[in-house]
Amino acid sequence: MVRDSRRDQVIAACGALPGSVEDYPFGDEVAVFKVAGKMFALVVLGPPPGTVSLKCDPDLAVSLRGQYAAIIPGYHLNKRHWNTVTLDGSVPDDELLDLIDHSYELVVARLPRAERDKLKPDR
Repeated sequence: MVRDSRRDQVIAACGALPGSVEDYPFGDEVAVFKVAGKMFALVVLGPPPGTVSLKCDPDLAVSLRGQYAAIIPGYHLNKRHWNTVTLDGSVPDDELLDLIDHSYELVVARLPRAERDKLKPDR
């Protein structure tokens, strides 16, 4: 991801996940991505570099905060279960994409079976 488009790439990655819906419940400055009505990502749309907040396993969240200065406890969120990532390029792109998938998967795993089944591709 190039620096200028990192936020756009994060938005595209979030929007590409099965059942993902982009919403603006907090106004035009924050894109909220939900699956089955549950948030899995919040992308701040202000000046660069921008941030994305992602749900995270609590143990992994602490580990990531120790590994990257750009990852801090979730801003205005449950700090045990959410991390906020500054999109300054210091977190490798593949790691960032993995964190988006991890957040989505955590939310999907807690959905009722009927909701999860709706997200599976038809075979």
